[in-house]
Amino acid sequence: MALPIMAKATAVWLVDNTTMTFKQIADFCGLHELEVNGIADDEVAVGIKGFDPIANNQLDKDEIELAEKNPAHRLKLKHNPAADGELKRKGPRYTPLSKRQDRPSAIAWLVKFHPELADSQISKLVGTTKPTIQSIRERTHWNISQIQPVDPVALGMCKQGELDEAVRKAAAKQAKEGGVMTNDERMKLVSTEQSLHMEAEPKIPASMSGLETFTLSGNETPETEEVLDAESLFNLPKSGEKDDDSED
Repeated sequence: MALPIMAKATAVWLVDNTTMTFKQIADFCGLHELEVNGIADDEVAVGIKGFDPIANNQLDKDEIELAEKNPAHRLKLKHNPAADGELKRKGPRYTPLSKRQDRPSAIAWLVKFHPELADSQISKLVGTTKPTIQSIRERTHWNISQIQPVDPVALGMCKQGELDEAVRKAAAKQAKEGGVMTNDERMKLVSTEQSLHMEAEPKIPASMSGLETFTLSGNETPETEEVLDAESLFNLPKSGEKDDDSED
């Protein structure tokens, strides 16, 4: 669902200027109902100036009046023609300054776990340049010894759906070109949603490799191990026996 611009400031205005329920405002602004309740109690968004959605062409006055009369009515955001195609982003993603230091870790993760992704795909996912990607691929990056691979989804640099779509396209392109993939690569090309529903393959522990089983024929009997007691183990004299030195 599309959200209004300056959602929290819009919620402040709706709380101050309408009689709509907290749930209606929360659903429209993408907030939690308790957060809207906190705005009404001056515990949340303190100091934020209200943003008029009517004056900024996000809501109609009639829509607000209808919502005030019917608590079950959900507000509808006005269509903005200028926003058409906004979700189809072209070029590299903009990365906030606070997350740019994590960008090499995200690139290292994509290069390690999804080597089939093209540099252009990685560039769009995390908002970086091809020379940076190449330096991490070739391990010539100036800080390569300190870079630890971290999932870009966990870092908030891209969405899981975007990553899965990029992997799917890379898999389709590689299959079309007739590329030969190993079993590990096939597993990497499976989306997260698919992998969660896959059955785990049974694996033999490495410690069991090379073990052999033997069967005994009818005339053979298993050898019994010699049982050792403490006295025979340490060569101690039995009780009642005297040492040679003591006799002298």
